[in-house]
Amino acid sequence: MDLNTPIEAVPRIGPSYAQKLKKLGLKTVQDLFFYFPRRYEDLSHITKVNQVQEKQKVCLKGKILEINNQPIFRRHLTLTEALFQDETGSLKVIWFNQPYLAEGLLNQEVYLAGRIKQGKEGIYLSGPVQEKVKDGFPPTHLARLVPIYPETKGLTSRWLRYVINSLLPIRKQLKDTLPPEIRKKHKLSSLSLAIDAIHFPQSLAKAEKARARFSFEELFLLQLQALRLKMKNASQPASAIPIDIPLVQKFVQSLDFQLTPSQKKASWQILKDLTESRPMSRLLEGDVASGKTVVAAMAILNTTKAKHQVALMAPTSVLAHQHFQTFSKLFKGFRVRIGLLTNEASRLNSRNISPEELLEKLKEGKIDFLIGTHSLIQDRVQFKNLALVVIDEQHRFGVRQRAKLRKISGQNIVPHFLVATATPIPRTLALTLYGDLDISLLTEIPANRWPIKTKIIDPGQRSATYQFIRKEIKAGHRAFVVCPRIESEDEEVKTAKAEYKKLSQDIFPEFKVGLLHGRLKAGEKEKTIRSFQANRINILVSTSVIEVGIDIAQATVMMIEGAERFGLAQLHQLRGRVGRSQYQSYCFLLTDSSSVTANRRLKALVKCQDGFELAEKDLKLRGPGDIYGTSQWGLPDLAMANLGNLPLIEKTRQAAKDLLNKDPNLVDFPLLKQKLKHLQQKAYLE
Repeated sequence: MDLNTPIEAVPRIGPSYAQKLKKLGLKTVQDLFFYFPRRYEDLSHITKVNQVQEKQKVCLKGKILEINNQPIFRRHLTLTEALFQDETGSLKVIWFNQPYLAEGLLNQEVYLAGRIKQGKEGIYLSGPVQEKVKDGFPPTHLARLVPIYPETKGLTSRWLRYVINSLLPIRKQLKDTLPPEIRKKHKLSSLSLAIDAIHFPQSLAKAEKARARFSFEELFLLQLQALRLKMKNASQPASAIPIDIPLVQKFVQSLDFQLTPSQKKASWQILKDLTESRPMSRLLEGDVASGKTVVAAMAILNTTKAKHQVALMAPTSVLAHQHFQTFSKLFKGFRVRIGLLTNEASRLNSRNISPEELLEKLKEGKIDFLIGTHSLIQDRVQFKNLALVVIDEQHRFGVRQRAKLRKISGQNIVPHFLVATATPIPRTLALTLYGDLDISLLTEIPANRWPIKTKIIDPGQRSATYQFIRKEIKAGHRAFVVCPRIESEDEEVKTAKAEYKKLSQDIFPEFKVGLLHGRLKAGEKEKTIRSFQANRINILVSTSVIEVGIDIAQATVMMIEGAERFGLAQLHQLRGRVGRSQYQSYCFLLTDSSSVTANRRLKALVKCQDGFELAEKDLKLRGPGDIYGTSQWGLPDLAMANLGNLPLIEKTRQAAKDLLNKDPNLVDFPLLKQKLKHLQQKAYLE
């Protein structure tokens, strides 16, 4: 056997176990070595029989002197009783429904670990786990720090320990990808020692040292990947677009509001980037209602007037339509030919045209600015001279998609890329997940906006809250009601379908109530949003699909059912669907949860309007996986667990920079280069 031996070829791993292991992503012997324990149980202390006490969990070492089975017919079980002895005394041991133990343990020296209980005849050891003592071999399952692995049905930690321990000699074939100088500088264990110590540590300190080594390595690889992408991007050609100062000034003067200082700063950063002959890769990050659209609009207008084309990609057709309406208003008087392409619609400025006609005009350069969904990167879409791509809320846009846009751009250049997001991203995540992007931050909200009044509503205040919503709607405003699920068998979970029925029939029969959720077809979603915008729907019951991008100026009430089921960052995004005009807006958090952590989150939202501050708090309270769905990226477990560890992230980023300064193409580090390639295949990284 070697590191690449398929797991089904390992002795005692049959087809059934192999299938279970593959579900965990474990396909080879090497994969097993990198399947790390999630915690350790300390059974290293051996207790003597004469020291045991009732309710105590103990690990014992001694000999089984007697053992026999007793069937208990009325309860349909077998009782196995044994007499255990060490040098200080003897103790009764009882197992339930494990009759096979009687044959294998008699007169054997064993380790036993379990809980001491009080019976009619005195204390006894109840249902312990056992392991035979083997002279010259350390124990695997007991009398040590015992690794506990992430398990799945039919795959126990005991079985994993047995298999991994039997394969450990093969670990010597592993080649360390971390350069020796980096290991030495940061006092990191060698790979072989770290594998030993993380699976079968002699102390918690050694286990932590091994975990620290692998945490460093995983984050170091992510940083190396991001920085190499940044270098690669900087070496590619792009269209240099000069800044048309009079045009930008004219556009700013056409707005009916003043730009905030951070809008001015971000706009200038982006416009300056566009003047370079290498492609911009910038993340425009701003809190809800901070004015990202206007900042992007300046770059788009400047590019189109330089006789280049622009594409804007939105995650949904609903948002694509909304962007089409918004930019049509912003560019009124600037004679920009704006197209819309989704699976359901195709338009050019004020008229509907066929997709075929739109695509023909695009190819001829008769459309300046095309808005759409991922339909924009189909083979049939061909631009004449695409120079700028704006991506809305699609944080990761991979190499394959960029290559596709280069292919359809109409020239052998890479378009400039601007990614806009309203999701506040803590600095640690930005440095890791978006390390290849430059970042522009919008930190203020426009001056004419009121802070949203946020309140936790308990069950006794529900009727009064309904009356308040009624008053707001009669004043010409609109309300969102958000539920955690579309439907559910759990009666305690508020669902969109049930709430829609209750509100439309029993609570607000005088108003028009609409329903929006992810299972509706795109056309139905679009129709519902349009009706809500036009006030043909007064109350919109929805799931969190309205979390991003929906902009309804007259919506002043956000009512969130089961608010404890959402994270802080998500609650803040939902709250941001209101407060988008000069009207005072309100966010009501309905909960009947007694959870201390959940209520701490909700109170934090009541006190704070700053999305960045809330994102940092959420990161501490829940961890990155729950907030940003980082599991979907395929990130290694230890990297994901450390996405909030700023000192470690900065340390690994600096180590990656230092290495690339010496060897940009990793010529002297082929093993590291190979590991990066493997990471790119495994994780959804650019």
